[in-house]
Amino acid sequence: MSRTRKLLFGSTSVLYAVIVVAVLIRADLVRLDWQVMLFRPYKQWPQVHEFLDYFVVLGQRGPTAVLVAAWLGWRSWRQRTLRPLLVLGAALLALNVTVGAVKIGLGRLGPHYATTVGSAELFADGDIFPSGHTANAVVTWGILAYLATTPRARRVLSVVAANFALGVGATTVYLGTHWVSDVLLGWAAGLLILLGLPWAEPLIALSEDRIQAWRDRGRSTLPGRRLVPSPLSPVTRQALVPSGRAVPAEELATQDEAHGETAVIGGRAPASTSSGTGIGAARLYHVPGRQHSLRAERAPVGPQPPVRPYSDRSQPRAARLRPRGQ
Repeated sequence: MSRTRKLLFGSTSVLYAVIVVAVLIRADLVRLDWQVMLFRPYKQWPQVHEFLDYFVVLGQRGPTAVLVAAWLGWRSWRQRTLRPLLVLGAALLALNVTVGAVKIGLGRLGPHYATTVGSAELFADGDIFPSGHTANAVVTWGILAYLATTPRARRVLSVVAANFALGVGATTVYLGTHWVSDVLLGWAAGLLILLGLPWAEPLIALSEDRIQAWRDRGRSTLPGRRLVPSPLSPVTRQALVPSGRAVPAEELATQDEAHGETAVIGGRAPASTSSGTGIGAARLYHVPGRQHSLRAERAPVGPQPPVRPYSDRSQPRAARLRPRGQ
């Protein structure tokens, strides 16, 4: 958590508390809620009603979570890490717990179900305060900016997420499903989740390590799918042999067994070998399957193109050129 992020988190927390207190004491904010509700924006501009009915889905938790999870799942597969999906899961879990607890605790009724003009409509078995659509739009689309890998992508995605969050919040007020104070508190609640995500990073990293360990352990215990290290190729064997020393076959077999066992237990190939060549990282594994067919059983092969003559390109040019007359 940087100093700027801590300052933003503290100021947003204060704003959150001020909005809740203003609704509890029926301050000017509640009066504004009723003025906008009685103005009925959906009747003032009916031409955009149909479009906004679809636009507000960008703040609905189910569709947006599936859409963003699909994108982050593809990123996890490309980057070989579970962090994007775990960050999304942690953010949505924190959002559901915090927003859900306040909704149930205050029990506010929405504008369509209000009973007394000027009342805050609290503790009436409602679940409208804060706005879940608004908070979900802030968190779901803000996660994309949080996980951006370049400054330019982070700026662009931050603008996109802000527009979606502002648009969804204003749309709920237009449709009459939320009070203005509901939307203000929803923006603050979603922003608190995004600002507090760095505190969850150690737990996310630990969860990723545990999941990968369970995955590797499960793969090694699957019946009939035992991973068998493939034998070292002649090139790999030659690279593992230190120059100027003959290595017996028993030592090569020991090296084979050591490299194979390390890769199977750790779930990844070793980064380096005793000779410092890093050949262990190129080890291949195969799953025992059907036996290979004999040469006599294979289909005949047509004529092959001529093979280019051998040229020792591994040596420097000066070493391959011989003086004339030799």
